[in-house]
Amino acid sequence: MANALVFIDNPGAALKKSSLELLTIARSVGETAVAFTGELHDDVAATLGAYGVATVYQPSAEDLDNYLVGPKAAYLAAAVHASGATAVLLDNSPEGKEIAGRLGIKLNAGVITDVVGVEADGTAHKSVLAGSYNTTAKATTSVTVLSVKANNVEPAPAGAVGTPSTVTVDVPADALANSARIASRSEKPVSGRPDLSEARIVVAGGRGVDGDFGPVEELADALGAAVGASRAATDAGWIGHDAQVGQTGVTVSPQLYISAGISGAIQQKAGMQTSKVIVAINKDAESPVFEIADYGIIGDLFKVLPQAAAEIKKRKG
Repeated sequence: MANALVFIDNPGAALKKSSLELLTIARSVGETAVAFTGELHDDVAATLGAYGVATVYQPSAEDLDNYLVGPKAAYLAAAVHASGATAVLLDNSPEGKEIAGRLGIKLNAGVITDVVGVEADGTAHKSVLAGSYNTTAKATTSVTVLSVKANNVEPAPAGAVGTPSTVTVDVPADALANSARIASRSEKPVSGRPDLSEARIVVAGGRGVDGDFGPVEELADALGAAVGASRAATDAGWIGHDAQVGQTGVTVSPQLYISAGISGAIQQKAGMQTSKVIVAINKDAESPVFEIADYGIIGDLFKVLPQAAAEIKKRKG
């Protein structure tokens, strides 16, 4: 049976949904181990055990987060050798894909990005061309590195009970990789809203908000939802780029996705088309977003969203 190694980068006191998805997919490949950075909390170790993880690899260096991705790729390469893994799974985030590329060079391994599913023989299913097509790919190398898109599988525990053992892996010294350090960090202001990539409800605004995300945020808060945005809105500086939903942003798959003032171009569609229910609000009846929407409202978002928020607050009492 093949061995799968999942990279989980400093998750804190609880694993994210995207990490649980990686663990679920990894079990379809074979026996699963985890390469971990940061402190391994007891609750996280218990969750890993429930998802069938028997071994957790940790780096000998405690300050990997103080560098860019080079030392992490070096550590992960050492963990692959220690575990004998034939498949490595990472988040499909910008950093995850950069680590995957560096790891592929270090291991002479095939790298497959934008993965949405993996079969037992290592065949990867990819979503390409902004989600218009699904393709399959399989590396011919002894090790395959896979960066996996979030929100494409439902996390499922293995039913196993037990605490995984831990193994410390030496991180090779690399003067060039260690030459760039993170000088400072600033905490992102806490909004009280759920994480965009894991939210069950998302309210997103686009060019139609004309710089005013107030109605979008009001409705999101009434619903307990996350706030998303189109690339046009983030590029205009109306909201941070971490709120961008789309091909070059976050991929979401909520139970309810409300699109307000977004045309529904292919770039946006790629990041939200797997939403269970899509509600579109746009003044333009010919907007492409109505082609993928389950429910459409042709109207002014500045009138529709406040009315919806008021009604929801009223029903909540």
